[in-house]
Amino acid sequence: MTLKKAFCLITVLILLLSQAVMVQAQPVLETTAESAILIDAATGKVLFEKEPDKELPPASVTKIMTMLVALEALEEGKVKLTDKVTTSENASKMGGSQVYLETGEEFDLRTMLIAIAVGSANDACVAVAEHIAGSHEAYVKMMNDRAKQIGCKHTNFVNAYGLPAEGHYTSARDLSMMMREILKYPLFREIAQIKRYDLRGGEFVLHNTNKLLWWYRGAVGGKTGWTSEAKYCLASSVERDNLRLISVVMATPEPRSHFRESMKIYNYGFAQYEAVPIAKAGQLMGKVRVHKGTMDWVDVAPKQDVKAVVNKGKKSEVTYKVNLNQSVEAPKQKGQKLGDVTVYQDKKEVLKVDLVATKEIQKGTVFRQIFKLLQCVYAYNK
Repeated sequence: MTLKKAFCLITVLILLLSQAVMVQAQPVLETTAESAILIDAATGKVLFEKEPDKELPPASVTKIMTMLVALEALEEGKVKLTDKVTTSENASKMGGSQVYLETGEEFDLRTMLIAIAVGSANDACVAVAEHIAGSHEAYVKMMNDRAKQIGCKHTNFVNAYGLPAEGHYTSARDLSMMMREILKYPLFREIAQIKRYDLRGGEFVLHNTNKLLWWYRGAVGGKTGWTSEAKYCLASSVERDNLRLISVVMATPEPRSHFRESMKIYNYGFAQYEAVPIAKAGQLMGKVRVHKGTMDWVDVAPKQDVKAVVNKGKKSEVTYKVNLNQSVEAPKQKGQKLGDVTVYQDKKEVLKVDLVATKEIQKGTVFRQIFKLLQCVYAYNK
């Protein structure tokens, strides 16, 4: 063997050995869930996955989308929390987990949403669906349309409550995207963390089915699910040290295994990753000049939290850049985009967040514009 060939062989062996060492160094995480995913809630970055696009029945985890559509209807002003929701005969006949609503029985929308979030009430799902959309079928269409809008590619809902039905399925990845959306609503975070709720003056007590609220520090909320077909499922979220994670496990085999597997996945996430906070939603990050308005400058702030999620020890790799419009002309709405902030890790873009006006900018009067012009002339000639 020539010296040149020997050198090439040694080089190849060294490369193969180094790759083997790197593979061995990678943390191993095993789960009994048929499908699972762990993501960062702020950026959507996937931190762990196991067959995340496998289409499976979600059981009552379906109710994440049921509640998301309801919360969006509230935000759009289509309904109010104080609305009286009347139980139809159709809703009162629901099986599975329920709060035993009777035909004609009324609760306000807030109470119905609590019954869904805490007690996983199928009958409340149908009552809310009919109240918002006019029929259960129309509401299910809204759920499917919204799923497509947020990028779900492996989801089809047949009902709003999750009982087994042909063609009713979703995936761990799609559920994680639904969780990202619903966590934007403070009301969801509030009601999903209620551990006990007294209904009908205490005659009927709801206990939250999500045991992570008791067993795992930082649990924000989520939704459990079980049927013999779907097995045990859980979509949940936990926040610690500025790092909010979302975990979804589907089809774990035995009782409580969805909690055990979720905690295992969260332990991995918090051990391996850390958040690098840059700015909170609403925190001032600059000013933009305003022309022809009632003000000369407007403050801008990020629409959502700005942060990076990196492997522990990699904070120094994170940088960011603020890009703002040089000027804008009134009028402009509060919340209108006036720039963005881009976050980089090791010079690669990992997140971009809109920077928006913190207040409404109204158009200035003619007299104000003349006054501003005279000010400019005076300053120029001074």
